[in-house]
Amino acid sequence: MGHGLLLMDVQRNMLEGETAVPDASRLRGVLKGLLDAAREAGAAVVHVKNDGGPGDPDEPGTPGWELAFARRSGEFVVRKDVPNAFQSNPALADVLHAMGVDTLVVAGMQSELCVQATAVGARERGFAVLVPAGAHGTFDGEEPAAAIAERVDLELAAAGIEVPEVGEVRFGG
Repeated sequence: MGHGLLLMDVQRNMLEGETAVPDASRLRGVLKGLLDAAREAGAAVVHVKNDGGPGDPDEPGTPGWELAFARRSGEFVVRKDVPNAFQSNPALADVLHAMGVDTLVVAGMQSELCVQATAVGARERGFAVLVPAGAHGTFDGEEPAAAIAERVDLELAAAGIEVPEVGEVRFGG
């Protein structure tokens, strides 16, 4: 069983400064831990960058658009302009399957948008999907960010997506 890690929108605008999600410092540590574990296990790593519009904190080419963690040789960077990374990158599933990836760990931002949409999109494309609880974040909205993330965990689990604790995630098989 081949594992891969999709880091969704783990860009500077989401984890640094005035535009950061609540609890960004904790989330940065969790995401870095997943990235380190994936790299150590030799798992496929895909950094997904959101392309915001003109004036947005993640407008392409701006400092906020840059990845929070540097890409290493052999890791992919894909861009998207809709929540589901597979919709923006139709060949992504085929590339991952060709690499032997059948299980994807999806983590990053934003819980109720890109993380949820991409996790569902991955499942629809034949992957086993894990979205670790506490490994995704969002902004406060009609409810606090933490409540939104918890609700997304429940919705993902109801959709057949595994929602383990971060410490239970293992890359490799």
